[in-house]
Amino acid sequence: MSEILFVTLHGQDRPGMLARITGLLARHAINILDIDQSLTHNFVSLGMSLEIPDGEASAAIVKALQALAEVEQCVLWTTPIAAADYTYWVKHQGQPRYIVTLLGRKLQAANIAHVAEVAAQHGLVVDRLTRLSGRFPLIHTPQADATRACVEFSLRGQPADAEALRTDLLAITHSDAVDLSLQEDSLYRRHRRLIVFDMDSTLIQCEVMDELAKRAGVGEQVAAVTAAAMRGEIEFNESFQRRLATLQGLDVAVLDDIARTLPIMDGADRLIATLQQLGYKIGILSGGFSYFAEHLKQRWGLDCVSANELAIVDGKLTGEVKGDIINGDKKAELLRAMAAEMGIAMEQTIAVGDGANDLPMLRIAGLGVAFHAKPIVREQARHALSTLGLDSLLYLLGVPDKDIPH
Repeated sequence: MSEILFVTLHGQDRPGMLARITGLLARHAINILDIDQSLTHNFVSLGMSLEIPDGEASAAIVKALQALAEVEQCVLWTTPIAAADYTYWVKHQGQPRYIVTLLGRKLQAANIAHVAEVAAQHGLVVDRLTRLSGRFPLIHTPQADATRACVEFSLRGQPADAEALRTDLLAITHSDAVDLSLQEDSLYRRHRRLIVFDMDSTLIQCEVMDELAKRAGVGEQVAAVTAAAMRGEIEFNESFQRRLATLQGLDVAVLDDIARTLPIMDGADRLIATLQQLGYKIGILSGGFSYFAEHLKQRWGLDCVSANELAIVDGKLTGEVKGDIINGDKKAELLRAMAAEMGIAMEQTIAVGDGANDLPMLRIAGLGVAFHAKPIVREQARHALSTLGLDSLLYLLGVPDKDIPH
């Protein structure tokens, strides 16, 4: 029976080093059963499982590798693998995997340790750790102060209680200044196709209803009702009608003025440009107003928009909308309809929002993300982003900074 040998080499990377190592193995007709290489700060770590064919002596091969490692100025380590152990690994190579995305302004050793500790407690192995963000500069500049850090863990194994795993991981965000997401590493995770956003306080940094109310002189009154509705304290339809009624008689010219000066959410431009490059269909599902959603659709070249249409008579708001109010249930219904019309499975959809009326669509989407959300929404959503801009969503999709044009 042929021997199996596990080999690792560590050292400073040099052009052609991999070719020289595998070329040596080729001269001995060796099969490579498994191989993995990573490069960090120009230092390489290479691991291989080698099948030594009958007629070849493993001792001679190890000696030749050691001589080459000395020339390459690398550290070599080898160990034999029993055939039974290798067979066991092959049999269990289909074990479930989970992806943990850890992100924040900076990542400390304690943050990494906390995730690793939870994984170990649930019997999971960290089989890969990947940095998605760029490297930090040592000199502090305004640009450096706005940096971000993100590490992606690949966890292998089957936890006894997946929900307990999620709960324990999310508890880290309560003590550490980080966001954390847990996803099953499925085919759908890597192939999302449709994303929909809430508009107010998600794509833009304001609530348009509040801005309209300020112009109408009822700002404080409407803002209080808006805040209560987003916290889930008032049923959405009731709060919407109460707020909208206060805008009766407001001149339509105010809408245009607000639309031209909408404050775009930090990271929104970068996120949408990247998603469009990746071929995503992008839409807005808003309990706000189509007048402003259409403005954003034109700005970004979005694919679809659904929002409330203001009723206007003689150039003034009537304090009502045309058709049904787009509330939480309607958002979920519209998301299903969008996906069906485009021939996209619900597992391939993403929904992003911040308010209680976004929860229905966050629950049914393949990936539902609460963005800078109210406490009730963060608690009920499966995923939440609170520390970075909207483009940090790209990390949950596994997109590294190096792949995004600047």
